[in-house]
Amino acid sequence: MTIESTAIEGVYVVNPDVHEDTRGFFMETFREDEFAKAGITEHFVQDNHSRSTQRNVLRGLHFQWDRPMAKLMRVTRGSAFLVAVDLRKGSPTLGSWFGIEASEDNKKELYAPASFARGFQTLSDECEVQYKCSALYNPDTQGEILWNDPEIAITWPLEGEPLMSERSAHAPSLSDWLSRPESNSFTL
Repeated sequence: MTIESTAIEGVYVVNPDVHEDTRGFFMETFREDEFAKAGITEHFVQDNHSRSTQRNVLRGLHFQWDRPMAKLMRVTRGSAFLVAVDLRKGSPTLGSWFGIEASEDNKKELYAPASFARGFQTLSDECEVQYKCSALYNPDTQGEILWNDPEIAITWPLEGEPLMSERSAHAPSLSDWLSRPESNSFTL
């Protein structure tokens, strides 16, 4: 397993060692000791699994403010563009984003620490994304940033209009979020 740092402090791309033969493959998707060597000491408490049945489904950019959570995301079916956006006040990369194409073939994973918004866009007609979370989900404190906020300027690889929830389509901008008292829990 190799864990590569990115231009945003705390965000990593994980490349598992894949052992393939005529039966298929085996890989370790998470090893606490390997993550600790890279400085990632999160304790994961919840696993989530998302299934999308169309290309261009866009989910996110989600986060939670009462108990900000780190996430380790991977694609187990199809392919997706995984994104993390820095929401940490005082961070030199506040509002910066990092994205990778992850797929069942390349088996890349994206780790982002607490106080980041995460989202993804499906690149295949069938797509399943699984992710580990370092805090339990609380729907009362779920936040969201507008997926196409010009201040963040994510370069989504869209083919036409994205399919998303009504909530995502009308999420607040990064500036709006940063003006709210709740955002003070996201400091560097």
